[in-house]
Amino acid sequence: MNFTEFALHEDLLKGIAQAGYETCTPVQEQVLKTSLAGDDLYVQSQTGTGKTAAYLVSIIQERLSNPENDGKKTLVLVPTRELAVQVEDEAKKLLSGTSLKAFSFYGGVGYKAQVEAIEKGVDFIVGTPGRIIDLKKGGQLDLSGVGFLVIDEADRMFDMGFYPDLREILKFIPNPEARQTMLFSATLNTYVKNLAWEYTRDAKEITIEAENITVDEIDQSLIHVSSDKKLPLLLGILNRDKPESVLIFCNTKKGCEILGKRLKINGFESGFIIGDMQQSKRLETLNNFKAGKFSILVATDVAARGIDVNDLAMVVNYDLPNEPENYVHRIGRTARAGKSGKAYTFCSEKDVYDLPVIERYIDKQIPSSVCSDDQLAEDKSKGVYIKLDTYGWGGDDERDSRSGYGRGDKKGGRFDKGGRGDRDGRGRRGERGERSDRKPRSERGDKREFDKSLEGLSFEERMEVYKKKYSDKAGEPRGDKRSKFDKNKRPYEKRGENRFDKKGGKNFNAKGGQKGGGKSPAQAPKKTLENRGIVGFFKSLFGKKK
Repeated sequence: MNFTEFALHEDLLKGIAQAGYETCTPVQEQVLKTSLAGDDLYVQSQTGTGKTAAYLVSIIQERLSNPENDGKKTLVLVPTRELAVQVEDEAKKLLSGTSLKAFSFYGGVGYKAQVEAIEKGVDFIVGTPGRIIDLKKGGQLDLSGVGFLVIDEADRMFDMGFYPDLREILKFIPNPEARQTMLFSATLNTYVKNLAWEYTRDAKEITIEAENITVDEIDQSLIHVSSDKKLPLLLGILNRDKPESVLIFCNTKKGCEILGKRLKINGFESGFIIGDMQQSKRLETLNNFKAGKFSILVATDVAARGIDVNDLAMVVNYDLPNEPENYVHRIGRTARAGKSGKAYTFCSEKDVYDLPVIERYIDKQIPSSVCSDDQLAEDKSKGVYIKLDTYGWGGDDERDSRSGYGRGDKKGGRFDKGGRGDRDGRGRRGERGERSDRKPRSERGDKREFDKSLEGLSFEERMEVYKKKYSDKAGEPRGDKRSKFDKNKRPYEKRGENRFDKKGGKNFNAKGGQKGGGKSPAQAPKKTLENRGIVGFFKSLFGKKK
């Protein structure tokens, strides 16, 4: 069904034409048929099915065609900054033929531009929950005029710990009877349904089956490979297939950075994005990838939310996802809006236990094979030290997944009180580490300066450098391990040499034996409080007196 078959406003049709839309996807068709009647919705639809345009077209049509909706604002809540930017760009295209304005609000950047946009007037407010709450608490954002509410990627909102934030925001806007509410989620779990039941009016359910995307339209291939051969296998695939654009998924932030840099050493122009990078850096990397300045992007699941790239040729699961839903999200990016694509999945000894769960979820056994030597390519980065740009994450293996983003604490002031921690982006814990003024350690002038001479050296060569740098100087005696403090107190004594007691100057053997002219053991002085130790001290206080 084409968009022109709906009785849409002529100004909206101009925006649809500029965006390049002609035929509706299944979710767009179902949403337009249901929502234009004013009904609330909760929709199950995978990433890449066109759901963003579905709710934007529906709301814009109601704003333009119904005089009762004049002046009503639209609030779109999304879990990540990249998705907020994507929705804003989409809205601006569709609004190009109207006087309505859209703007995105998210953390990791300053407030000035966002506050100025609010003062000029915004009809479509797109934002992450934390920044929306901050602006509301600070008195800059008025949500009392919201007539349309969209919660996008609702399941991911709950995974990232935003459920209490959503409930708080819902207190600021008109009640369900005075607004239209739409919830979009890849999975309609209990949390999503409870939210729909509590904050909507007899919401209609729309389900777009995931199997149509994951099974029928994507050429899936699973390769069993040991962990140490993953990179040579990836290099072999890239050399053989020569894809125009590749999105590679890793489970950890550290793994993304290392893989991205090793690909560069092997001659592949690539970039990586992780949750703890500065927002400006992430957007620059993402825009360069979309513009074709490099063809390979390495990302984690959360950082990749909102990446919308047309005609993505290939997706590679370098690490098998630890959640079956994430497998669908990942490979679905290479089959956007009905297009076909290629998806490789590497399954190592560390990942194999997650495979049965994924295959049960998609109701299909993924075609698999065992890695052979002819599929591997030489890894030029083998043994080369990779310097990491530390962005302040909590741990090297902190996962960008459901279990990796808790709510954290609530310490820290709000925007209106100053001195606040940034609350937007990757859930509470990740957000507070993403202040807009935070720089990587290498840019902050850390005292532990990295020795650039080590970069590019193999492991064995680095070990030789360390040995020369930290070994004792030639000719210096190595037996004395006593500190300078101890050396200054008394001269160094070798084991078994004589030492003097404090009182009479009589010398005793270091092992406790008597030496020439000394007193017999029976005549030896009694142990004093000073040398009998802590046990003897308490015995002297509480023991029986002789």
